Amino acid sequence: MSNSLAGTKIGFVGLGNMGKPMAKHLHEAGANVMVWNRSSEPAEWAIGEGMQRAQNLSELASWVSDGIVCINLTNTEVVREVVFGDQGLIQQWHPTALLIDFGTTSVEATQEFGKRISWVDAPVSGGQVGAEAGTLSIMAGGSDENFARALPILKTVGQRITHMGPMGSGQVTKLANQLIVAQTIDAVAQALRLAELSGVESSRVREALLGGFAESRILQLHGERMTKRDFRAGGRAELQLKDVRLICDMAKAVGFHSQTLNNCLSQWEELVETRGLGDVDHSGLFLLYE
Repeated sequence: MSNSLAGTKIGFVGLGNMGKPMAKHLHEAGANVMVWNRSSEPAEWAIGEGMQRAQNLSELASWVSDGIVCINLTNTEVVREVVFGDQGLIQQWHPTALLIDFGTTSVEATQEFGKRISWVDAPVSGGQVGAEAGTLSIMAGGSDENFARALPILKTVGQRITHMGPMGSGQVTKLANQLIVAQTIDAVAQALRLAELSGVESSRVREALLGGFAESRILQLHGERMTKRDFRAGGRAELQLKDVRLICDMAKAVGFHSQTLNNCLSQWEELVETRGLGDVDHSGLFLLYE
């Protein structure tokens, strides 16, 4: 990888399945990367890769100074705590620093956060596979100035980058993406299980459908997991439920009504809350039909 970010100071908070490879790409592009993570093992991994580790969020914000902090966190409440909490980044935040939020965060909260500090909402699509390959699709919201400043980082971790408009536009687009993902996982699960119950091997059904009008990355990747019953978490089901709830919040705010969206919420709540399977991969929605 080229040294396209040589000398750039970047803080990275949140080294989960997505954050770890993204931070590594930034480091390999020549950036000086300092990380912070709630649990120590991923942070120790980062040290082994040549990055620096902050002992707390104030230290990271102070070190970054007027540079850029990237966050990739699980939900809106954690974002609020990490950035604006009593022990958060805000305690040592430089007035001209920029924050890039790669996670899926509430639209309303994102718009609120962007009034307090310079912010780009840049949620991603492509999963762990895309994060590791550096081929994520990124949908960004924020001012033209902030987007231009963030763009070299976005290009390092992603392949298809689109500036959607003002603050929150990226999150709106990501939630539209997640609506398609959540319901398509359900459709693929139903189709493959229905085929099995009818006496046709689901792996062969999947192969036959690839290349046809029903082809999708979900049929390709998650469909294979369903046929193999391999539900080790890449994207956890509990996070998919979190996103569906954000979709429902957005729909309520704009007066949008949908019975299929209501059913989608019920399906994910059954998998995660009723059956206690929040830690399986979201392709594990298939288990509802077994």
